[in-house]
Amino acid sequence: MTARRGPALAGLEARSIDYVPAAERHGRIADQGPFWFLGNFHFFTIAIGFVGPALHLSLTWTAVAGASGILFGTLFQAFHASQGAEMGLPQMIQSRAQFGYRGVIVPLIGALFTFIAFNVVDTILVAQGLNGVWGVDTRLTGVSLALIAGALAIWGHDWVHGAFKALFWISLPLFTLLTIDILAGGVAGAPAAAAEAAGFGWPAFLTQFAAAASYNITFAPYVSDYSRYLPRTTSRAAIIASVFAGSSLSAIWLIWLGAWLATHIGAADGLVALKAAGDRVFAGFGGLLAGASVAALTATMGMNAYSGALTLITGADSLRPVRPTRRLRASATAILVLVWLAPALVFGGHAVDALGAALVAMLYLLAPWTAVNLVDYFWLRKGHYAVLDLAEPAGLYGAFGARGLIAYFVGFLASAPFFVIPGVWTGPAAHALGGIDLAWLVSLTVAALAYLAASRGFRLEREAPAIAASEAALAAIDAG
Repeated sequence: MTARRGPALAGLEARSIDYVPAAERHGRIADQGPFWFLGNFHFFTIAIGFVGPALHLSLTWTAVAGASGILFGTLFQAFHASQGAEMGLPQMIQSRAQFGYRGVIVPLIGALFTFIAFNVVDTILVAQGLNGVWGVDTRLTGVSLALIAGALAIWGHDWVHGAFKALFWISLPLFTLLTIDILAGGVAGAPAAAAEAAGFGWPAFLTQFAAAASYNITFAPYVSDYSRYLPRTTSRAAIIASVFAGSSLSAIWLIWLGAWLATHIGAADGLVALKAAGDRVFAGFGGLLAGASVAALTATMGMNAYSGALTLITGADSLRPVRPTRRLRASATAILVLVWLAPALVFGGHAVDALGAALVAMLYLLAPWTAVNLVDYFWLRKGHYAVLDLAEPAGLYGAFGARGLIAYFVGFLASAPFFVIPGVWTGPAAHALGGIDLAWLVSLTVAALAYLAASRGFRLEREAPAIAASEAALAAIDAG
């Protein structure tokens, strides 16, 4: 699971899917909040605020539905955060405890596709946005974004954290100034009556709620990747609270901003609308806002690429054990760059709708995973794992985890009647609900209950000898 390594080449991260020893745990809890704040602080999030107004929901009710959905969805994201510090491993490899050394490939597929699809969509949105704002060639933008995001991912954890921290302090004052101007009814403001001309409707409210909740649930496969360098003794509550606050506050803020842009200036493109609103404050300010937002989304693409590479390596290792070297992580990242860049350049805007539908489907695949993982961690095993056995095909957790796999598929199948995949299929239960997408909620609930039911005979004390042996070996590793 871990090995002695020499100094990192020019700051290149040495670790991959292996255990992070105590001597390398240099992360700080103070960095978690700003990191996850910046992860949502870009124009992709602004577009989530367009959902309610498009369904004739007022600005006020869109803001309420968006905030409620974010607060609910972020719970599932944030509760994964403590796992990284406690186990010292990336997020998805930990799932071998529930699904088995090889069975984990099932949720890995959904996670990996999500990372790739998000980067395809991000590339297209940025390329089209920059073309619409400044006339920049879309292919040049696509290649540039891929190179920057790929390099950030290859250099690894500390570089991703550093980029996010810098962009947090650049973006925060810019969006604060725009927001203050809007609230004060300044140059960027518009008559409030336009915002409330629409009203309230349960289908529109619940659709906005579901869009916001599912938005942060898709962050669940990332979280431990960026907390695994925290000291093992870091407070579980502190990590969860920091991630929750950072990720939810920025999303709530920009969803409200998106709703304001939609209701006041008829926004349909987040980046173009952001620039237009900024230029109402003073000439050139919109360009600063747009540039900061593009930079934040580019850094987020780097985060997707980094976690995607760790997921790809985990999948390969689940089929045949690999040595997690820097070169392997760099190679995995390069493969992912090519995989997301090709459709973004070839299909351009024609791929957005198809990928949007695919991302919805991937959420359906991820929801039962997060339910099983969290129930196992906080309810069943209460954070007690034989960490080194996660690297052994014949270890404590076996090749296939029957309880986890059964609960996963039961949750997924139970949610199928509630599916709403745009342009593809709407399930009968969703039809009866007026097209509201509650499949993710059904999947979360059913998978969690199914896993608990399947685990009625589980006794943690039976795993105590393997856990004790693993802890002793980890103590020796940490001692150097």
